[in-house]
Amino acid sequence: MSVQTWTFLIVGATFLLYIAVAIWARAGSTKEFYVAGGGVSPLANGMATAADWMSAASYLSMAGLISFMGYGGSQYLMGWTGGYVLLALLLAPYLRKFGKFTVPDFIGERYYSSQARLVALICAIFVSFTYVVGQMKGVGVAFARFLEVPFSTGILIGIAIVFFYAVLGGMKGITYTQVAQYCVLIFAFTVPAIFISLQMVGNPIPQIGMGGTLSDGTYLLDKLNLLSEDLGFGSYTTSGMDDRINVFFITAALMLGTAGLPHVIVRFFTVPKVRDARKSAGYALLFIAILYTTAPAVAAFARTNLLQTVSNTEYTEMPSWFKKWEGAELISFDDKNGDGRIQYVADKTANELTIDRDIMVLANPEIANLPAWVIALVVAGGLAAALSTAAGLLLVIATSISHDLLKNYLRPNISEKGELLAARIAIAVAVVGAGLAGMNPPGFVAQVVALAFGLAASSFFPAIILGIFDKRMNKEGAISGMIVGIVFTTIYIWYFKPQLGGPGTPDGYWFGIRPEGIGTLGMFINLIVALVVSRMTAPPPESVQQMVEEIRIPRGAGKAAAH
Repeated sequence: MSVQTWTFLIVGATFLLYIAVAIWARAGSTKEFYVAGGGVSPLANGMATAADWMSAASYLSMAGLISFMGYGGSQYLMGWTGGYVLLALLLAPYLRKFGKFTVPDFIGERYYSSQARLVALICAIFVSFTYVVGQMKGVGVAFARFLEVPFSTGILIGIAIVFFYAVLGGMKGITYTQVAQYCVLIFAFTVPAIFISLQMVGNPIPQIGMGGTLSDGTYLLDKLNLLSEDLGFGSYTTSGMDDRINVFFITAALMLGTAGLPHVIVRFFTVPKVRDARKSAGYALLFIAILYTTAPAVAAFARTNLLQTVSNTEYTEMPSWFKKWEGAELISFDDKNGDGRIQYVADKTANELTIDRDIMVLANPEIANLPAWVIALVVAGGLAAALSTAAGLLLVIATSISHDLLKNYLRPNISEKGELLAARIAIAVAVVGAGLAGMNPPGFVAQVVALAFGLAASSFFPAIILGIFDKRMNKEGAISGMIVGIVFTTIYIWYFKPQLGGPGTPDGYWFGIRPEGIGTLGMFINLIVALVVSRMTAPPPESVQQMVEEIRIPRGAGKAAAH
């Protein structure tokens, strides 16, 4: 059977599975919609958290960025891995002890202020929307290849799919759907990696195969370095590390942003007890590590095969996968010298090939001539990764609007039925808006997601960490810090991102910091402003200080509140 036939079969089967699970676990109350009733097992929640966490950025884009950036791309790997550890060990148990299932809920209650809640929910919507734009770009890439349609058409199809099952199930449906999606995405990511590792170096373990030897006796990475250097790209195993300031700032922004991501934090409220939250965090870390340790190997395999396939090759001799990605508008060839051969070099004036980095994981099995069913499996995994995280993010947007804005701010007497309706309308508006924005995103999927992490770091991280560990932190400090942090970071990103209409250029970066890493500086500004303002104003009430003391003892916890 052809690749497209296999893709229809495998993707169709996985979608039927997701839809069946969503219908089976359909939310019937606000508690089930927001926190799945608080009764999910640690193992299932660990798998759902891993699927929620490993978005299109992890599945599709991270290996793609590493394959083009070389060793320097490890900043994304280190930042996201370290960030999850930070969240699981430092914040999640305390937030679960507090018993509020949204970040605005925590901030509103901890800082005894409806204004603080309002600022937090605006930040949550802003962060989540930016993040979901990256997921919709990933959905568009996968559908473009799967259906062999233009990228923009793939996005429109993705909007319809995400809308259907995110609106239907709420957190209960999403949780169990994400368990299925984790199984699909991890199988789809590792199986091709095992195939290619065997094919290239004869070792079935990709993590070890990356350091193996090719059939001619040379080390894979030595071969990749030589191929890269011959084309002017620099040594693969050392490139990118000369820009150490951005390695630090981007890694830190991803780590600190993780600790403030609303859609991951809410997962720790779907289990019955604090002890279960800790267990599910451990399971999730194990499940995440499977993909994250495989990604560098996938990047090296993909880059080696790509360079050997396209460099100085007759355009008419390129295999069918190349033409299909051209049709999806994600590869373009401009024959500048008219010789009919592809000149793929680092020199931009001479280079004739443009490749969207987000296609590398999907194209990798095709470049390596793997069986059609393996290629189709990778597409199914990419869709699972993008859709699972998109659903979680859309739920955050829905809860921020229906629960935090309407229920707790504008219309406290709204009925449960009205609150659910408002949540589903919010999801519908958000998915359409994010899909349209995803047609022209401000970067590759991982870069767009990095911007969202920077916004989360600059707004939420200081407010959450100080809210747990600093009894003296008051509402004036938290509100001032959040506003200054996110405004600074947003303006910097807009100014230096031409895709967003900003007039700035890389020559004007502050201290050379790229927009993907500016959230770290925004976080420090937030932290300083919050501490200074809190010490210049009245301390929080005694009852709040006592509450902070109780939060720091993570033993036992009441069930997540839905009020």
